[in-house]
Amino acid sequence: MNKYVERLYNGIIKENPTLVLMLGMCPTLAVSTRAMNGIGMGLSTTAVLVLSNLVISLLRKVIPDEVRLPSYIVVVASLVTVTELLIEGFLPSVYEALGIYIPLIVVNCIILGRAEAYANKNTPGLAVMDGIGMGVGFTLALTLAGLIREFLGNGTAFGFQVLPKSVEPIGIFVKAPGAFLVIAFIIMVQNALNIKTRQKQLVEEGCDGKCGACAMKCDKAGEEAAK
Repeated sequence: MNKYVERLYNGIIKENPTLVLMLGMCPTLAVSTRAMNGIGMGLSTTAVLVLSNLVISLLRKVIPDEVRLPSYIVVVASLVTVTELLIEGFLPSVYEALGIYIPLIVVNCIILGRAEAYANKNTPGLAVMDGIGMGVGFTLALTLAGLIREFLGNGTAFGFQVLPKSVEPIGIFVKAPGAFLVIAFIIMVQNALNIKTRQKQLVEEGCDGKCGACAMKCDKAGEEAAK
């Protein structure tokens, strides 16, 4: 598979930040009450992720290791500030819906994680594709979770009434426990369809020496070898 296409596939399917890596759960729980909120937060995060990956990759040979993380935060914070002002100016309804979670993109572990794990070690082109893949994967997960929660909790889809108003919605789905239930359901479907993810690869093929990722499997193998 082409390296650039692989970065897209990894971010959307194999290493989806929400459904596989379980990153960015704070905005996932908070803003995925509606599908449109999920799209807004996802696209905002994608823009910051792509641009921060690009800048950090371009500066990877310039930034000293001693101030690596503070430098990443400065880059990300600057981009988030610009993004927040643009959303406030041109999309006030989205800004009002997302509220405090837009500036909190600064500390989103997806962005800092990709900066440290990938952008800092690869060329700008690959770093940008990694950001797009991770951002699109995050957006799709948020939108899907938001659509399910909105439908079950309010009887609407993308703001349009779908279920008759006489049908009583299930209120728990617009609260935090509903987000956990919906995400668990999506992961269950993903596993049932046998979609290959990094987690399934670790279970099926072993940990490649990274035993912390599959300690139970290693412990079981050790017990069998000792018999």
